[in-house]
Amino acid sequence: MKGGKLIIFSAPSGSGKTTIVHYLLKQAELNLAFSVSAASRARRGKEKEGQHYYFMNVSEFKNHIKQDDFLEWEEVYRDNFYGTLKSEVERLWAEGKNVIFDIDVVGGLRIKKKFPKETLAVFVKPPSVDELKIRLKKRSTESEDKINMRIAKASVELATSPQFDKVIKNYDLDTALEEAHKMVADFVGVSASKKED
Repeated sequence: MKGGKLIIFSAPSGSGKTTIVHYLLKQAELNLAFSVSAASRARRGKEKEGQHYYFMNVSEFKNHIKQDDFLEWEEVYRDNFYGTLKSEVERLWAEGKNVIFDIDVVGGLRIKKKFPKETLAVFVKPPSVDELKIRLKKRSTESEDKINMRIAKASVELATSPQFDKVIKNYDLDTALEEAHKMVADFVGVSASKKED
């Protein structure tokens, strides 16, 4: 596999990494394309195949694992798999793009290990675990149990931040967006001044 740059954003749920990634994708000069992950679960709500995830059942996912089709994969919860297909990254590289990932900590570090020179791994840090809990509750998308599960996972994930190339403290979103833009622009070798909101 050979191509452009890989930019990874990892963080606990509710840290704001998805907001940052969506913002960066709008900055044309960065030449970014989003890597769509594969997931072994059914579609939810308005999710679209190939846009939000590549949906497959557990046996299909396991078959792809056997065939070594993934750049990285993880069983997040029992029979709940997520992963990055090699073919997805190759497709985006073939289009001449730099690939950006919104991915969990374990997956992000696995990609960094496989492509150390081509990868910028960024960890997005929330102000605090308490603030994270407030943000997750405000979403109103998950049960109290699921939120507590995510909070427990967040404490473990926060401990991995020193393994990343850069850490963004998302205390103020505008500052975090500016910081992320500058980091990525420097990494892909373009001027950070041509910013679009």
